[in-house]
Amino acid sequence: MVQAPSQPISLEAFLQLPETKPASEYTDGQIIQKPMPQGKHSTIQTEFAMTVNIAFKSRQVARAFCELRCTFAGRSIVPDVSVFAWQNIPRDPNGEIANVFPLAPDWAIEILSPEQSQTKVTKKSCTALIMERKWVG
Repeated sequence: MVQAPSQPISLEAFLQLPETKPASEYTDGQIIQKPMPQGKHSTIQTEFAMTVNIAFKSRQVARAFCELRCTFAGRSIVPDVSVFAWQNIPRDPNGEIANVFPLAPDWAIEILSPEQSQTKVTKKSCTALIMERKWVG
């Protein structure tokens, strides 16, 4: 669902809003609420993240996070699963994982729900990652 504010809203203002359930994302000046995950979606999401973490976390290669807000390149998205290379995981001054991730994930996974448009989800995720990584293609 696209929520059209009466006045344009900045990314900074969006980040000050209370979190929604399910999460809302900020892309191209629009606030878009993600669909509520259901059983099959949640199962795929959990199993995928667990598989990535079993394969890579103990060797400190990468780590998967579910429903993690990533803010970068004028956007704030919440992929179903975000995977970060170990050296890219933000840390706080104590060396623990930070609460805020001001960068794009190395790998953003979106699990399509039946009502989601593959084109819109792909465009949102790919455009955001390309903008952050400044890839030329």
